Amino acid sequence: MCNKVNDTFASYHPLVNIIYFICVIGFATAFTNPVCLGISFIGAFIYSVCLRGREGIRKNLIYMLPLILFTAVLNPAFSHQGVTILAYLPSGNPLTLESILYGISAAFMLVTVICWFVCLNEVITSDKLVYLFGRLAPYLSLLLSMTLRFVPEFAERFGQVYRAQKAAGYVCGGKYLKRTRTALRVFSTVVTWALERAVVTADSMKSRGYGLKGRKAYSIYRFKKRDGICMIYILLCAGYVLTGGIGGAISFTYYPAVSGNMAGTYTVSVFVIYGLLVMIPVILRILERRKFTAVDNS
Repeated sequence: MCNKVNDTFASYHPLVNIIYFICVIGFATAFTNPVCLGISFIGAFIYSVCLRGREGIRKNLIYMLPLILFTAVLNPAFSHQGVTILAYLPSGNPLTLESILYGISAAFMLVTVICWFVCLNEVITSDKLVYLFGRLAPYLSLLLSMTLRFVPEFAERFGQVYRAQKAAGYVCGGKYLKRTRTALRVFSTVVTWALERAVVTADSMKSRGYGLKGRKAYSIYRFKKRDGICMIYILLCAGYVLTGGIGGAISFTYYPAVSGNMAGTYTVSVFVIYGLLVMIPVILRILERRKFTAVDNS
């Protein structure tokens, strides 16, 4: 498994990274075709596991399974559109096949988008955000970098404070009220740390002249030949898929009856190109491994 440090695609230029994620996240929300949803879901799941290791499988399943089940059940309970009636609910409303299929589709779309954002959070680090948007919107880029970094740091600090108070004997076990009191005390400590950290960061960036007109910043990122090749590849694949989507080659509807394009030469070609687009990070990882293996064998 690859990880965040050794991930090949993460080592590419930030502009290539952000264009890729804009494409895959945008397509994941725009296309309702089951094949497209399946391709995007598989790509996001595999890449998230690559970035987070085997632990990523467990972390993905923890939120994916309940969310898929909840969303898939929620839609048929409130939406009764569709022409294929399977049964009638106790309320007298019909349970339709179309509402069930749309609920499943919406569930997979939701978890896929979340999974892609997890990957984005791993690849697009705070320094990349500042590099990409520092000149256009310096304060917004700083806010975004702090926000994306806040959740994992907050969770990690919460665990540290809890373990420290437990070692000191301040953790109350037993009844629900005592456990709640302990959780509130730990939460209060962590919130205080977060607010203090935000003030210190703001003062530090201000003292360095961040956001001032004409200020220059050192950057370790250089746009290389491989970045240009990868960007052209992404744009060509995305353009082909977008053209197919606008042209109706992969159109799919659930109401009032399930219908859409699932076969045909052009439709299948769009599916294939979409798969190649989604799997770019995994393909680059495989190629990188083969290159190093060939060097070692020689």
